[in-house]
Amino acid sequence: MKKGYIEKSKRKNILFLADDCRIPSGIGTMTRELMIGNSHRFNFVQLGAAINHPEAGQVFDLSEDVNKQNEIDDSSVIVYPFNGYGNPDVVRQLIEKHDIDAIIHFTDPRYWQWLYRMSAELRQRLPIFYYHIWDDLPAPHYNQPYYASCDLLMGISKQSDNIAKLVLGDGNYIDLDNAPTPKGISEPLPKTTFIPHGINTKMFYPLDVEDSSVVAMKKRMFGDDDVDFIMLHNNRNIRRKMTSDVILSFKFMYNDIVAEDGVTDRADKMRLLLHTNSIDDNGTNLKAVISNVCPEVSHLIHITDAKFSLEELNAIYNMSDVVINIASNEGWGLSSTEALVTGTPIINNVTGGLQDQCRFEDEDGNWIKFDKNFASNHGKRYTKHGEWVKPVFPASVNLQGSPPTPYIFDDRCNTRDVAAAMRDWYNTPGDVRKQRGMKGREWALSEEAKFTAEHMCQSMADAMDSVLANWKPLPRFTTYNVQQELQNNKNTHTGISI
Repeated sequence: MKKGYIEKSKRKNILFLADDCRIPSGIGTMTRELMIGNSHRFNFVQLGAAINHPEAGQVFDLSEDVNKQNEIDDSSVIVYPFNGYGNPDVVRQLIEKHDIDAIIHFTDPRYWQWLYRMSAELRQRLPIFYYHIWDDLPAPHYNQPYYASCDLLMGISKQSDNIAKLVLGDGNYIDLDNAPTPKGISEPLPKTTFIPHGINTKMFYPLDVEDSSVVAMKKRMFGDDDVDFIMLHNNRNIRRKMTSDVILSFKFMYNDIVAEDGVTDRADKMRLLLHTNSIDDNGTNLKAVISNVCPEVSHLIHITDAKFSLEELNAIYNMSDVVINIASNEGWGLSSTEALVTGTPIINNVTGGLQDQCRFEDEDGNWIKFDKNFASNHGKRYTKHGEWVKPVFPASVNLQGSPPTPYIFDDRCNTRDVAAAMRDWYNTPGDVRKQRGMKGREWALSEEAKFTAEHMCQSMADAMDSVLANWKPLPRFTTYNVQQELQNNKNTHTGISI
């Protein structure tokens, strides 16, 4: 029997609002892992979001498949595909139909504004949990109403967790008045906790370079070409992922090698593999970038938009020598973590969740922590890092914004710095690269990092159970003394909304 197993009839029923768990987006992938990995502790109903979902209006019971993957026989996982990210009516219907005990939502809070507007109604009956993600500083105080509408925020990165604390301030506590206090706890529970993304180590793991799946994938991608160095960029072709900068950096690296060596034989055996769409309205036309800006390396760049199985993706990571992510905003960076658990070295921009995977050390040799005085390492305060990564510190930190998100930093790498990191890995002997990559795997699976699906699922389930056991419903009405509020306003000269 699985650890923590609860009989189906005694489990809490959780409504999960996120990308459809069957869609291969980062959010969809993690949602799938969380529901499968906790299917022995909770019953799940998912509103499976997608833009123009082709299966909207249908219902899918995934329980039988989940049983096989989680090694139980009584899971309950039901998906309702939906166009967009839901609305109040469908959530009310699902709550009533499935007797929901709690809601968990995941991804950018702007998708869930309608949910936050319902919080006073919903939290009379059930708590709202948020697997929280935010890409960068400054602390988004414009998100304060969203965070305050939740009973638990589980930050996917150290920076996301710290950002929630900074925004909530004194409001970072669960109200335990008249509610049972957990054994050994005398003070209110904080609303926030750090639960890093975790990878399914049954699907992503090291393979020998001679493994048949690795050999077959290499031939599928490059035919009979003699290739001995592969750099993988596995991200969507959208602006913040900086795919064009990856291509330009690759060109600079190639030109520097050719200029120094005077020959191109070895350089022509390298490849840049881009697993993405060549054209995306949210990004650019990558083929035009390659042919017009970087024609001298066009024969070394391979783009594929194929939909790979997890087994095939594992082979791709294992045939790669380095995985690169230099996104200018990144809440986590799933491809870098998948690389780590396969024992593949990485190049990361020092921003958002990507910096977690670098394991920067403080003066005492500990993995760095963030607080109100030190909320990101993109300013290069600490430089000692894990040997599995070549971090690239942003050369510029620009303040961007829009009406819904008035300010957020955009951490941009210099392509020359990226090229230097690429070349460092290229010049590192293959056996040394592998040793360093395996050090990364060892750390990712450790009790310090906890970058595994098992750790992620257990930590989330424990956090949710703690809140469910101690949660107090909101009262139907809140009474205010208007005269007292007016007097307070007069005394403090601050505005008040009545």
